[in-house]
Amino acid sequence: MFSQRFEILDLAKKISIQDYHYQLPDSRIAKYPLPERDQSKLLIWSPHEAIRCDRFVNIGNHLPTGCLLVFNNTKVIYARIFFRKETGAEIEIFCLKPFNPADYSLIFQTRDNCNWECMVGNSRKWKGGLLQKELIINQEKVILSARKISALSEGIWNIQFAWDKRQITFAGIIESTGEVPIPPYLKRKAEESDKTSYQTVYSKINGSVAAPTAGLHFTAKVFDSLRSRHIQTTEITLHVGAGTFQQVKSAEVSDHRMHSEEIMVSVPVLRQLIQHAGNIVATGTTSVRALESIYWLGIKLIQGYFPRSRSPLIGQWESYRVSENISPSESLSAVIEHLGKIQKDHLEITTQLMIIPGYEFRMTKGMITNFHQPGSTLLLLVAAFTGKAWSDIYQYALDNDFRFLSYGDSSLLLKQALSEPASFRS
Repeated sequence: MFSQRFEILDLAKKISIQDYHYQLPDSRIAKYPLPERDQSKLLIWSPHEAIRCDRFVNIGNHLPTGCLLVFNNTKVIYARIFFRKETGAEIEIFCLKPFNPADYSLIFQTRDNCNWECMVGNSRKWKGGLLQKELIINQEKVILSARKISALSEGIWNIQFAWDKRQITFAGIIESTGEVPIPPYLKRKAEESDKTSYQTVYSKINGSVAAPTAGLHFTAKVFDSLRSRHIQTTEITLHVGAGTFQQVKSAEVSDHRMHSEEIMVSVPVLRQLIQHAGNIVATGTTSVRALESIYWLGIKLIQGYFPRSRSPLIGQWESYRVSENISPSESLSAVIEHLGKIQKDHLEITTQLMIIPGYEFRMTKGMITNFHQPGSTLLLLVAAFTGKAWSDIYQYALDNDFRFLSYGDSSLLLKQALSEPASFRS
C-alpha cells in the first residue's frame, strides 16, 4: 500500500499543465457581478447524470439531504495602498500577509506601527527612504508612512507602516486609504461598488487579499431557503492569498511551488464536521483546501507529530505520502484531543497543500465553485474532484453562455448523484 501511494504521487507530480488549459475568450470573463448575486447561473454535475443548469437562488433544491454546508468567513481587506513620491512617481504597496506581529487578529489592532509582507509596484522608483501620505480619519489628520525594511524573497518586501495617531488602528488605516484588491484579470481599477460586491455577505474575519468567490452568490434569500430545507451551515476561516491567482508556469506540476495560507477553525465546528462526516459540501476551493488540510493535520497527530509552532504547516506534497486509511472522524477527534492538551479552543494551521488529479478527497463530498482560469491550481483541484469530466463541465459552461472567473457564474459538483437511492454518506 505504501509503495502504491508513492506511485500515485510520482504519477501525479508528472502531470503536464498543458492538459489543463482551455480557450477562454476575454469576452467570457465577467468584469462586473450581476445586479442580483443569486441570479447567476448554476451548473449541477454529479457522476452518471447529465449536466444540468438552474439559477443559484435555487441551490437548496440541489443540495444533498442532511448535508453540512461549510463557508469560509474570511473578509477581504483593502490591501492596495498607494503613495506618491515628491517626483510624482506612484508607488503601490500590496499587503500580502502580516509580518510583525505575524498574527492576523493582532496586526489589525496595532496602534502606531506594524510590518507586512508586501509586493511593491513600480519598485524601481523607490530605492529606499520614507513614503508619506496624509489621511483624514474621523475628521482628524493622520500622517501614514511606509519604509522598506528588507527583501524577504524575490519581489516580496518587509514593509513597515507607521502613523502618528495612536488612537487609530491599522484596521482603520486600510479602511481609510486602501483599495479593494480585485483580480488582475479584470483589467480595470477597483470601483466603489467593489467594496460591497467583492465581499461575501457573511464575511467576518479580516485577512484575505482575494475573495472566496464561490460565496459571492449567497444572499439572505438563499440562506432563508437553506433554513427552510433544514440544511445546516458552519464557518471556518482561510485567509486567501494573492497566490490564488498564480497560474502554473512550469511544464510539470511537480515544479510549481504552492503558496501558503492560514486556516482557523473552532472546536465546536470540528465537532460539527465529525457529526456530518461523509456529508459535507464545501463552499469554494478555499473551504475544500481548509477541510482537507485539517484532516491531514489529524493524521500527523495520530502518527505522533507534536507541533512546535503556533501554526503548524501542512506541506505541499506530504498528504500523498501517507498510507493509512483513517476516517475523518478519527482524524478530527485527534485534532480536538490535541487542542484539549494545549488548552486551546481553536485550531490555527498553515497549509501549502496542493490538490491535483490523483488526490483522494477525505472530507469533501460536494463543492460549490466558480469557473477558474486555465492552467491554475484551482482548476487542478476541480479536475481532481471530477476526474476527466472537468473538460465536459467547462465545455458545457462555454457552450451555454456561462460567465467565468471571480464575478462569474457558479457550479455545484457532487461526488454522488442525487437520484441514487443510497445515502450521500460514505
